[in-house]
Amino acid sequence: MTALPIIDSPSPQANTASGRRAAMPPRHLADLDPAGRRAAVAELGEREFRAGQLSAHYFGRLVRDPAAMTDLPASSRDRLAAAMLPPLLTPVRELACDDGATRKALWRLHDGSLVESVLMGYPDRVTVCISSQAGCGMACPFCATGQAGLTRNLSTAEIVDQVVSLAAVAASGAIPGSPPRLSHVVFMGMGEPLANYPRVISAVRRLTDPAPDGLGLSQRHITVSTVGLVPAIRRLTAEELSVTLALSLHAPDDELRDELVPVNQRWKVAEVLDAAWAYAEQTGRRVSIEYAMIRDVNDQPWRADLLGELLSGRLAHVNLIPLNPTPGSRWDASPKPVEREFVRRLRAAGVPTTVRDTRGREIDGACGQLAASQVAE
Repeated sequence: MTALPIIDSPSPQANTASGRRAAMPPRHLADLDPAGRRAAVAELGEREFRAGQLSAHYFGRLVRDPAAMTDLPASSRDRLAAAMLPPLLTPVRELACDDGATRKALWRLHDGSLVESVLMGYPDRVTVCISSQAGCGMACPFCATGQAGLTRNLSTAEIVDQVVSLAAVAASGAIPGSPPRLSHVVFMGMGEPLANYPRVISAVRRLTDPAPDGLGLSQRHITVSTVGLVPAIRRLTAEELSVTLALSLHAPDDELRDELVPVNQRWKVAEVLDAAWAYAEQTGRRVSIEYAMIRDVNDQPWRADLLGELLSGRLAHVNLIPLNPTPGSRWDASPKPVEREFVRRLRAAGVPTTVRDTRGREIDGACGQLAASQVAE
């Protein structure tokens, strides 16, 4: 059985693949709640209301350059910014496709780790897909990130800073045909979000806290994905948040899911779905069932029928994902006729089903591909 990372480590540090402890980044304003920010500013010998001014610049104006913070005393701008807004993400590469509507960013963290984020513009919204870990410990064989292994958890601020950075790109008007304000966030980038539970939940609260304490996004516009860490799903249910839960199922039967999603060896399909239905009942939010369509692996008609039986009458929606194959992988996307038949059978069972809009194939769109290509250079 594949070893899995601890769901909630008492330390903000995570074990690296080599067994060494990974040093986390310097403290950042986004790591702290409003009271913590005021205390941190007071420790610097500044008046506490400066914390609110810094928050307004970072979350409200999407600014981190101290020269632009003209409401702060010139004598303390640089010191406050250095202590409360240290650089966390260094841009390494940015690729664009879909006439500029899709942009993938590769970031280097303070310890050299690489993570990815994707900004996607639509006529009615702008969405960012963000990473919660450097690498991933779930070992799903068809996923580039899963094959790279886990380096470490990201801090709350490293997660939030991806969103703030790309929100600034959207606000600049760089996404053609889309609103200038980022409105949706999906935790579907590198990593298993619920394996970095405390920092992901803190990040959700920073993203949804009203300005100037946070970015002011709607909880209903936040999606948190998981491969099925049952204790963490039950813990999320008790948070009384209204985020969307996305369950990466990928197979309706335990025999295949044991192979595709190794965590299934610990929590079987029935137990994972029970936890998901409890979340749906508590929140009134339908669960998004993520299902990567893999040629001749999980796309058989009988599996569509079995999935339909499991989901029929439940507060759920199936999001079929045409697999974005990684270089050298034996896994490939299902043919379109097979995909259409899978959709037909699910809908015939009364299960709402859509096929995910394919974005970013030209720019190493699958999670982990861009980071892997950078390391290989």
